[in-house]
Order: sequence, then C-alpha cells, then structure tokens
Amino acid sequence: MSLLDLRGVKCPMTFVKAKLALEELQDGQVLTILLDDRLASVDVPGNATREGHEVLGTREIASGVWEVVIRKRAKLLA
Repeated sequence: MSLLDLRGVKCPMTFVKAKLALEELQDGQVLTILLDDRLASVDVPGNATREGHEVLGTREIASGVWEVVIRKRAKLLA
C-alpha cells in the first residue's frame, strides 16, 4: 500500500497528483491519499471512479482531514 499526503494541496491539483501516483502503481495495488480540502475529498474519489479505479473508502479521519483509499484498476487486455 502506498501513501500520498496531499494536505495543503488544493483541488484540482489533488486529482492530478493522485492520478500520477496511480500511474506508478501496479494493477491492483492500493493508494491511500490524505486530503485537507473538502472539495478534493469528493472530487478525487469521483474522478478515480470515472477512470475505472475502485474506491475502497473515503472517511474523515480528523477534523478537516480525509482519507481516500483507491485500488488501481487492472488494464484490460485487447
């Protein structure tokens, strides 16, 4: 499992950085992201789902800090 701390980063850069981190992972690996931007706590999981990744959970772990857990999608073979 990888951890990406994006506290202090504002939307839309949060998803840009999350997307780049997901690209570095192997299919099926899990990325945990920490966010302190309320908009990003909705935007990051929403965009991840639209890109085909599996959002395993989103929860507020402290006042104003969210944890988003995403499993990287497996690439489909043609």
